[in-house]
Amino acid sequence: MSYVGPDFEPPQPRRRRGPLTVALAALVPGALLGWLVYETVGGPGDDGGSGRAGVRSSSPAASSAPSDDAKEPSASPKPTTSASAPAASGPLKGKVVVIDPGHNPGNFQHASEINRKVDIGTNSKECDTTGTSTNDGYTEAKFTLDVAHRMRTLLQEQGATVKLTQDGDRPFGPCVDGRARIGNRAKADAVVSIHADGSGAGNRGFHVILPGAVHAGAADTRAIVGPSRDLGERVAGRFVAVTGSAPSNYIGDGGGLVTREDLGGLNLSTVPKVFIECGNMRDSKDAALLTSGAWRQKAAQGISEGIVSFLRG
Repeated sequence: MSYVGPDFEPPQPRRRRGPLTVALAALVPGALLGWLVYETVGGPGDDGGSGRAGVRSSSPAASSAPSDDAKEPSASPKPTTSASAPAASGPLKGKVVVIDPGHNPGNFQHASEINRKVDIGTNSKECDTTGTSTNDGYTEAKFTLDVAHRMRTLLQEQGATVKLTQDGDRPFGPCVDGRARIGNRAKADAVVSIHADGSGAGNRGFHVILPGAVHAGAADTRAIVGPSRDLGERVAGRFVAVTGSAPSNYIGDGGGLVTREDLGGLNLSTVPKVFIECGNMRDSKDAALLTSGAWRQKAAQGISEGIVSFLRG
């Protein structure tokens, strides 16, 4: 399927949006043109403070709230959910956005903890994984945290209250079930989990993962399937328009949207939530984008604009 900028239209089978709806979604980012003049001087593997959006806001104070993952070993320090005050005003004032930077830089040093099984409703899976990396060693965990920081600044400037599931402020995790609970307890209006894939060379592009209709054990996604699809469509559409990236050529049917029922972070969510795999770290061309500070700023902007479009309706 071909994409033409913001006129993103997911593939069949499903009820297609009317032209007016798509046009409105495409027009929303026009209100965002004055967000920032970005200064992006990061090169391969730079750590996210190089772009102006990454350094303009002060470091967020860690919340004193107890762990959102009660199953963490008691020997570990109590984790915190990173949060900061919203802007004084803006179109998203009163809205809560949770950003979930996939994986944790410390997971590599905590194999036993992240390998233990947790309940995801349909079955049990590992608490978390280390994530992947480029062939040159730039890790997915570093990438996701950098994009999350950039998104936080952009969304706060729109007036949103933004929370991160982790900010490199804990030794590992949180587990996938704990990540879901953070969004649920925050009563988030939208949650986006940031990732990058680790597929084979030649496999390129992004894809957005939507929750399937799951009703088993502790999981019941039936109420969030519809709004999560809306969120995912808008995020995918703006990601295409801002980054110029194409939908995945190796997962899904070319539309950039994939539905899954095996991810605890989606299964256990009670609020609208999607994952985005921003590219394939193991492909040299995608890796060149993912390790560029300038491109990560575009990725953060595209995802953020999709969230803004969703929240403003």
